[in-house]
Amino acid sequence: MPLKKPKDIPKIPKTRKKKANVAIDAIPEPKPDKLEYICRAYFKYDKLHKKQLYVLSLETIAEFTSFAYEVSVDVVREKHEIYLVLMGLTAKTNIVPEIKPALTEIEFDDLVGDYNINVVKQDGAINSCQMHFNLFLKSIEILKIFKPKKKNNRHFCDFVVDEENYSFAN
Repeated sequence: MPLKKPKDIPKIPKTRKKKANVAIDAIPEPKPDKLEYICRAYFKYDKLHKKQLYVLSLETIAEFTSFAYEVSVDVVREKHEIYLVLMGLTAKTNIVPEIKPALTEIEFDDLVGDYNINVVKQDGAINSCQMHFNLFLKSIEILKIFKPKKKNNRHFCDFVVDEENYSFAN
């Protein structure tokens, strides 16, 4: 006896995509301060494209042993504000396991002057830093580190200028 042919194709539900703007506007739950991330800023020269880049690197404090992870980040850029919205961790293919933190690098090629760098967690907590970028003097300065006034905001990220990783064209 033949099987019946379906008249309608069954609908498969779509997975929800997390949105960056929802995380920025969310109000976090009250939790104690706990350092989880470090945001590093440095210069990097791309030899392939022959471009000088600014890099904002986000890495976790926790180190992972079995898998290599990458921090998944959505970047929302406005005039002189950059929002780095933490979306979670993604596993990378790694043949040889090593102990290291989850890391991601966000590259920019046109940062000049003062910018507010905002690191946003999914629950809505925001840590901010005002940085001054100057390619001609080859300097990045942290002008101010602050937590925006938001209910239940907490400290979870440090900001560092990483001069050891500077690389320039010869």
